Formats: sequence, C-alpha cells, structure tokens
Amino acid sequence: MKVGPIDRRALPPQARVAVWQSGDTWPMRRLEWVQPEGRPVRGSLLLLGGRGDFIEKYVEPLAYWHARGWNVTSFDWRSQGESQGSIKGGHLDSFDDVLSDGAALIEDWLQGARPHVAVGHSMGGHLLLRILAERRPPVAAAVLVAPMVGINSSPLPPMLAQAIAQNLTMFGRGRIPVWKHEGKLQKGSLRRKILTSCPKRYADELWWFEQRPAYSLGAPSWGWLAAAYRSIASLTAAKLRSIDLPVLLLGTERDRLVSPGAIKWAAELLPNSELMMFPEAGHEILREADPIRIAALERIDRFLDERAAA
Repeated sequence: MKVGPIDRRALPPQARVAVWQSGDTWPMRRLEWVQPEGRPVRGSLLLLGGRGDFIEKYVEPLAYWHARGWNVTSFDWRSQGESQGSIKGGHLDSFDDVLSDGAALIEDWLQGARPHVAVGHSMGGHLLLRILAERRPPVAAAVLVAPMVGINSSPLPPMLAQAIAQNLTMFGRGRIPVWKHEGKLQKGSLRRKILTSCPKRYADELWWFEQRPAYSLGAPSWGWLAAAYRSIASLTAAKLRSIDLPVLLLGTERDRLVSPGAIKWAAELLPNSELMMFPEAGHEILREADPIRIAALERIDRFLDERAAA
C-alpha cells in the first residue's frame, strides 16, 4: 500500500501525546494515534523502539500503519527520549524496570480495539519477547525487527565481551560509555552505515538531536551492556519454545549491533515463527532505503493479514 509523503520531522497533528505512569509512577511519554471517527479500525498496533530511540524517530512507519487502519501506539522507554527523568544517557543497571514498564503498558494498551499486534525493534524486540514469555499477554501476533536476541560483539567472542562488561561494572565503571561518540554522528560516519544506507533518514535523526539534544544518548554504558547480557541470558530456549503466538522475525545478515545468528536461532525455537533475513541492510530496517524498507513493511502486512485476522 502506498502512503503519501510523510513529514518525518514532525509529530502528526492528529496524534495525542501524553504522560503515562508506569507501575512505580515513572512518567513516560506515550503517543496514541487512533483512526478518525467513521473510519473502520483494523485493530491496535504497538511499536516498542530500541535503545536510543524516541517516538519521533519512527513517525514514518507509524503513519504507514495508521493509513492501513491500525490505531497506533508508541512510547519513550524509561531513560530515553522524554521519559529520562533522573536517568541520563540511557544508563540502566538492570532491565527489570523497563521490562515491567513494557508489560504494564501492554496491559493498559490491550483495552483498545482488537486484534492487538506488537512490533519490537532491537532492544524493544528483546523486551517484547521476554514479556510474551514471562507475562503471557493476550497479543494476537508479534513482529520482531532486528531483535536483540544476541549482541554482535565482533571481533571479541561473546563470552569475553560479557566478562569485560561485568568486570568493569563490578569495579565501579558501570556508568562509563563503552566508546566515545564525539564526531561520529555526521552523515557519512560509520554509525550511519551501521544503522541505515539512507542518508536522508539518518539526517532526520540528527535533526531531532539538534532540536532535542537530550535525545542523543551516545554510546551505551558498560553497566547497560552488562545488564543487556544478563537479560539476554534469561531468555532461554525453553522460554522461546513457550511462546506459541505467531511471530515474524526480520533481520539483516550484516547487522553490526545484534547477532544475525541469534535471530535465526530464536526463529528455529519459536514454535509459530516466520523469518525474513535481508542480505544487505542496516540495523534499522524500518528506516532503510525504500527498496528494503518497503519490502519489510509489505512482508509485515502479509504476515498480519494472514496471522492476525480482524
């Protein structure tokens, strides 16, 4: 389905953005963009972004799904975007709080129109998998886009990278960034090549950083990385086998941030899964150049049409 031009540097005027409080009353920014009165509603779609993401970054796919008839919801994770509060730079000592935030928000979101489908990118895909396995919400189908089932630590072996993160955190260096990112955000940088081959969409993110400097979290801290490894380890093969709802996984063979092999491993264990791997794509598949981005959206459409009937 073709959608007209989208202003990727503005929130849709029809969307409602408000503060939603998590279980421990942490204020989180949440977007609700429902269908206009009189238009048929396809269902409810929730987008869970990755580390460093914020609502505005995914306006384009949200607009696409809204045009398809979905009531769409998204939010800024605790420690990110406008949900940072007292946490700066996206640092987390544990994923427990963000896991609880996501589960509580899903429980509230489930009050909306059926069917309910959730799309999780990167860290959001990882947390969505844990919520599905551990909390069992009645979601009709899930889509995981470059999910953080494993971290691509190349050239270091995963066990060595995990040990370094754990040891540095244990010795009081948990809040120190894994790398310095000064000067690495420019349009032709390695960071851009890792995320997307589309210079215009990458430039959109930099534009938002200029407007909202706090959105730019920089590199993850060693403590965040250690927490991520612990959370990934908790997503066992047995837990993956217990997720029986339809799940579509999208990944890229050249992902530099998450492990393509781990995504394939998860797809084999999930009992009701489908897998699509792109040979050439950046980590942010939904913000890639049009041939890749559109192919991914069309694959998601087919999956939801077949597996999440209205």
